[in-house]
Order: sequence, then structure tokens, then C-alpha cells
Amino acid sequence: MAQIQKTISPIDGSVYVERELASVEIIEQTLQQAVQAQHQWKQTSIQDRAEICTKMVDYLVSKADLYAEQLTWQMGRPIKYTPFEITGGFQDRVKHMISLAESSLQDIQVVPQQGFQRFIRREPLGVVLVLAPWNYPYLTAVNSIVPAVMAGNSVILKHSDQTPLVSEHFSEAFDAAGLPDGVFQHIHMTHYDVAQVIEDSRISFVAFTGSVDGGHAVQKAANQRFIGTGMELGGKDPAYVRSDVNLEHAIANVVDGAMFNSGQSCCAIERVYVHREVYDDFVEGAVALIKQYRLGNPLDADVTLGPLVRPRAAQFVRSQIQQAIELGAKALINPSHFGEYNADSPYVAPQVLVDVTHDMDVMTYETFGPVMGIMPVDNDAEAIRLMNDSMFGLTASIWTSDLDQALSIGNQIETGTVFMNRCDYLDPALAWTGVKDSGRGCTLSTLGYDVLTRPKSFHMRVEL
Repeated sequence: MAQIQKTISPIDGSVYVERELASVEIIEQTLQQAVQAQHQWKQTSIQDRAEICTKMVDYLVSKADLYAEQLTWQMGRPIKYTPFEITGGFQDRVKHMISLAESSLQDIQVVPQQGFQRFIRREPLGVVLVLAPWNYPYLTAVNSIVPAVMAGNSVILKHSDQTPLVSEHFSEAFDAAGLPDGVFQHIHMTHYDVAQVIEDSRISFVAFTGSVDGGHAVQKAANQRFIGTGMELGGKDPAYVRSDVNLEHAIANVVDGAMFNSGQSCCAIERVYVHREVYDDFVEGAVALIKQYRLGNPLDADVTLGPLVRPRAAQFVRSQIQQAIELGAKALINPSHFGEYNADSPYVAPQVLVDVTHDMDVMTYETFGPVMGIMPVDNDAEAIRLMNDSMFGLTASIWTSDLDQALSIGNQIETGTVFMNRCDYLDPALAWTGVKDSGRGCTLSTLGYDVLTRPKSFHMRVEL
């Protein structure tokens, strides 16, 4: 009897999507087709690949309103913002990575040698398995999908069981764009079957975005094989607000970086260190701005904070807040300001915590919710020490009018990306990467193609 996967909407707890999980036979067929299709696909020109990928993104953008409403039902982001994931960031990333493909994938020439032709060719790896999360389901998936396809690989996408329609829409869009059968496929699988597929010799690379525990599970499955894995994992991203800051700009952007998507972003700001000279003004401004948010049904166009993805995620966030208060933190926002919700509800009021320390989980472990802990600091050195006091290292933001100091501080922070006067943003021209438990490898930029290809050397004697 087939297993059924159910997607529970955080909006009202209803079953929004039901899908039959793939059988062993379907999984085997998918793998075989991916291998066969890739042999032909790698022979196509980069120009032909670019044309198909461009048509794919144009197809998705043309249906952004429909897909956005479905996405809101699946994971709870307010409809006010959901369409922009497709029409904005998604579209920009795809087209930028397409524009980089030809230069990134061209042969590498070496110093000429009389009588020889020598160069290094970038070969596609084969079949790339993409394991994508629910929080930014189009953006995170496309980071690997389009570069993999552009590089001549075939792709199998397994999306989160919270956002299964996204994988189906990718398939629809590639079909409409004319991609040959088998080059891109989606599949709904159990965690056990995912591990079995990773262990299969036909998989050449695994691109995973998700939790640290999930990353360990993927790495364990791949451990017996000599294949690459890309890990985009968690974050506990800090912001440092210096005394020379444009305070109004910093408050608006730090709050947005902490609260957007209800804080459910790996690069959301979760801890803030503020110079004592501007600490009180920053806290006052942040609290006042957060109180302007509206928590409620995300299908309401006026709502700016939706539910967390699942009730257990909300319970985890509440537990971090409660632990911090028990250890001496002060909560500055009365949850009732945002309405009355029971303890089992996925709707969580935003919170600002002060008098926090690194003895509290809310300042050390990923929260993934609309919570911001704020600490005063006396100088750059103290801020750097606290920012580096973390198991994570995805992004860090510095809020200052002094570029030289921002660069100096950035050189001392253990992180994959350093921002100045912005945050919570992926620039496709730059490598997206993390250190420590935030992962390894990178996506985006020209470097994003390196992990999806392998070097193949040609050493040809042309004169005898």
C-alpha cells in the first residue's frame, strides 16, 4: 500500500496537499532516466541550455500570483510578500547565473608549449540530487538547480514535505521550456529513501539546504562514497551597530532582517550588539517599529507577520523566550499587543529581549522565529568577540558610516558573508557560503559552478 505525504497548512491546520510517496520502482526509474538523459544533455551547447532555463524562469514568473497563494497556504508567509520570491529574487538569481555560465564553464587555457595543445575542461558531474527546504523554497532550490543544469548535469529535486507543490512547478516550467525528458525530475520520498538514493552510485553530488541535523544525516549517507556535498545549514547571524551609525536606517533594516518571513531565514538577524552610546535609542526605535507589524492570517493583504511553519516550531521559539526570561532577560513586547493566541498556535508574537547573555539559548542556538536579542557593547573588540562566540558563521552585518572600520571588523569575523549597512540578502554575483556549523561549499557567483563540475585535463602532442 502506497504511503501518503500530507502537508498541513500553518494557516488553519488543514491538510492542504496530499501526495503519494515514490515506490522503489519509481525511484529506480527516476535514477535510470536521469543518467540516460544526462549523457545527451551534456552535449548540448551552453546557449541552448540558457534558452531553456530562461524560458523556465519566465514561465514561473508568469504564474507568480497563483504559485504565491499556494506557497502562502503551504508555509505561511504573508501574501503581501510571497509573490516577490518568484518575481524578484528568484528571477534575478536565475538570469544572473545564466549570464555567468559561458565564462564560468569555458576551457581553462595554460601557458603555451611548443608542439602541444593543453587545456583544462570543466566536465559536468552527472546526476545532482537537490534537497530543498520550505522557508524560501524557490530561491534556495534554484541556487543549485539552474547552475547544475547549465553545467550539463541532470537534476533530481526532492523538496520539503511542507512545500511539495514547488517541486512540481519546477517540473511544469522545465517541461514548458522544452527541457528534454529526464534532465530535470522531482520526486516525493521518505527520509529513508533519500538516504538510499544518496548512497546510490548514480548520484554524483548532493546539494542540501536545511538544518545542521539534516546536514549530518546527508553527510552520513554520503560517507561511504567519494562524492561532493554542498551544505547550506543554519545561522545565528549577528548585527553590530556602531556609535557612528545612521540610526534610523539601521533600525529599519535590522528589524526587517530579524522579522521578515517571521524570522524563518537561515540568514535572519537573531542577535544584535549595539554600542552603548546609541543602545537606548536603538532599542526604543526597534520596539516601536516592531509594534507596527500586524500578526494574523497571511492571506490578508494587510498582514505582515504570518504563522510559523508548524506548531512545534512555535513551541520551540516560545521555549527559548521563556528560558531567557527565567535566566534574567527582559521581554519588551507584550504578546497580547498582537492578539490572543493559545500556546499550541503557530502564530507567535514578535519579541525583543534585553539583558540577555550568551548563557541563554536565544543568543547561541538558532531560533528561526521573530525574536531579537539585543546586548550593549563598549567597543569593536567586544562586538567582534561576541559575534564570533557562535557555532554558526553564515552572515554578519556591520552598521556604520566608516567603510575602513567595517572592512577591518569584517576581516576578523568568522562568517561567510560580511554586510555593511544591509543584511539578509543574497547577491548572486557573490559566493553564498558559510563556516563552522553553517555549512561548507558555496552556491551562486562564478564559484558556484566549480562544485558542479570536475576538471578534466587535455594534454595533446600535435607535433611528432
